[in-house]
Parts: sequence; structure tokens; C-alpha cells
Amino acid sequence: MIQILDSTLREGEQTPGVYFTPPTKLAIAQFLDQIGVDIIEAGNPAVDREIALAISKISKAGLKAKIGAHSLCRIDHVNRALDCGVDFLGIFFSVSQRRLHQDYNISLEEAIAKIVEVISYAREQKQDLLIRYTPEDTVRSPIENVVAAASAAVRAGVNIISIADTTGYTMPFHPQRSIYNCVKTLKEELAKENLHPQIAVHCHNDRGLALANALDAYRGGAEIIDTSVMGLGERAGIVDLAELLINLTEMIEEKTNWELNYLNDLYKFVSHHTHISIPPHCPVVGKNAFTHYAGVHVKAVSKDEMLYQSIDPEILGIKSSVALGMQSGHTAVEIAVKQIGRGEIAENRDLVDKILQEIKAIAKRGTPINIEKELPEIIERCCMNILPIPKEIYTAAVGVKTF
Repeated sequence: MIQILDSTLREGEQTPGVYFTPPTKLAIAQFLDQIGVDIIEAGNPAVDREIALAISKISKAGLKAKIGAHSLCRIDHVNRALDCGVDFLGIFFSVSQRRLHQDYNISLEEAIAKIVEVISYAREQKQDLLIRYTPEDTVRSPIENVVAAASAAVRAGVNIISIADTTGYTMPFHPQRSIYNCVKTLKEELAKENLHPQIAVHCHNDRGLALANALDAYRGGAEIIDTSVMGLGERAGIVDLAELLINLTEMIEEKTNWELNYLNDLYKFVSHHTHISIPPHCPVVGKNAFTHYAGVHVKAVSKDEMLYQSIDPEILGIKSSVALGMQSGHTAVEIAVKQIGRGEIAENRDLVDKILQEIKAIAKRGTPINIEKELPEIIERCCMNILPIPKEIYTAAVGVKTF
């Protein structure tokens, strides 16, 4: 069964301007735990004392998920992570040629010796610790370097090897750059040495392919996929949690235990605390994700919603809706008036037509029509047979001065 590692509290906080207080981090962790995330990567305690405090609080919160910390390949950093009481530790160190020569100024052999030393130390400190080793920028590193470092790490006590697409380099279906091939090759090479760690993937979204790559990795045999809420993270971020779960739910044959009905509240909470709006057209959790607008669409979904939906919103604890505006038809008006408790209007074709024409005129202002607040006012004007549109709205909408 695929496992989900959520890194909103670590990778997500690497989004410029994003900061979560310890209480906010705990609340996000509780949401993630309710959804059924397997591992919550709560941060890097070496970055700041407050981050260490937050990780400690989350570790003591009694959550079902494993609580993890991120760490440089340094013993002092490992100690800071272990002091937080975590049961998952992620250690990263790149073995790409460019990084070894230009940044670290060491040989591959020296890098592997360092990796083994730190991992062996961590394993000695806590025998039941779940340890992940990440050869940062895995997909652009020579495969022989990755295999050498990964096999040494597993022998030193690592449980998980994470394939990091650190720069969003991989592309599905590309013969040399697919993460599918990377996962399969690494598993096969390690199996030749009788080594069988879990394989995780960490996909960045620089080319807009993070989700596609994550699903490609799953197809290749990856057992853990990293995500974040709203896809937050460095640069263009990583795989979005909601988008991944909704797709895996369809792909996995066995029944999943994810509680998707918590997603909307989690996303609203994170959006509020990051001051980053969720785009209306965002899949799964966007305001318009299950909103139907064009007349042909609304008429069809009034008979069967799945004619224009491939996801049942009820699994998210929500319902689909209609919008009113320039693209609307009579069916949308009829549904909307029933929504506000004025169903009798739907029987009056002339009144429905009059309401529709005013809706189309108001829509020219370029902002959505609020059904709950504006539609009653529109109905009242149409029923009173007064000027259909207030002068100031008409002027703003069509640019014609009235007298």
C-alpha cells in the first residue's frame, strides 16, 4: 500500500514569506493525521529553536502518523532531531558530480564515508527509528553514484531511500528522464545486492509535472510519495496533497483509508495562515472545482452530475453547485431560485427570462454574482417591474452614461 509523507511543515515553510507558529503547526499536523497521512515531516530543528519546539510538541501529541525531522548529514544536526522525540529522520546528502566537486569539494568515496558515519550513529541512538536517506538531486546524479551511496546507506541502517527530483527535472514518458525508470532501475540495482529498502519520491513542480511524475513513480513501484498542502515549497513547490490523493484513490485497486472530507477545512486553514489564496480553478479544493456555469453544462448536470464531472464531490464532504452570469441559461436560474427558497419563480417562464437577462447584464461588470446575496435583489427588481439594473451598475457594466 502506498504511503504519504506530508512535508507542509518543512518543505511548505520553505515557501518565501510562509511562517507557521508552533500552535498552527500542531493544528495542521492534527488535520493531516485525521486525513490519514502516514508520515508528517515537521521541520528541520537546526534551523530555529521555535521549529524544534514545534516538532517536540507534535511528537508528544499522540498522533497516529509517524512524526519526522529533516537533517543535514551531520551528527550534531541528528542529535537536535532526536532530542525532539521524532520516530522518523530524513538525512540528505547529494552525490551528484557537480555538487561533490563544486560545493563539497570531496570525492564520492569520502561522501559515502560521511553518509555511513552519520546514519550508523543515528541507528545506534534509536533502534526503532525510521531513517530515510536522500541523495539530493538524485535524478541528475550518475546512477552509479546513487546506487553506491544508497546501498552503503541501507547497510548502515537506512529503511528508506528517497529519489529527489530536486529541480523538477524529470518528465513522464521521456526515455532518459522519467522518474518511472529511475525508480525501477534503483530498485533493481539494490535488489542485485539483496537490499530492499522502501523507495520514496520527492517531486518538485518547476515544469508543472510534479503530480504526473509522482503518479509515474507510483507506477514504477515507489512506496512513499512526498506532498504538501497547496503544493507549497521551494520555488514552484512540490506535489499537492489533495490532487495526489484524489488520483491515487482512483488508481489503487484496494480500498484506501484516507478521510478526504477533511481536505477542504485543512486547505482553508493553511491558506489563511500563509496568506496565500487558493485559486478558484484549483482542482479538488478550488471554489470552482465543482461549480457548473455554461448553459449546456448546467442543463446536463441537472439531470446527471457525472455528465460533466469525473469526481464525486461527496467523497470530499461537499456538493456541486451552479454559477450565474453571462454563460448561464434558464436552467441555472431555476436551480438558483430554488436554492434560495424561491422555487415558485421557476414556474414563471417570463419572470425567469427577465431575471436571466438582468443577470447577463450585471455579469458584464466582470465579477461573480453572489446567489445568496444578489439574486434576491434581482428578483425583487424584476418582480416590481422597475428599471432592471441600477444606473450605477449599468453604467459600470456597459460603459454608457445614463441620465
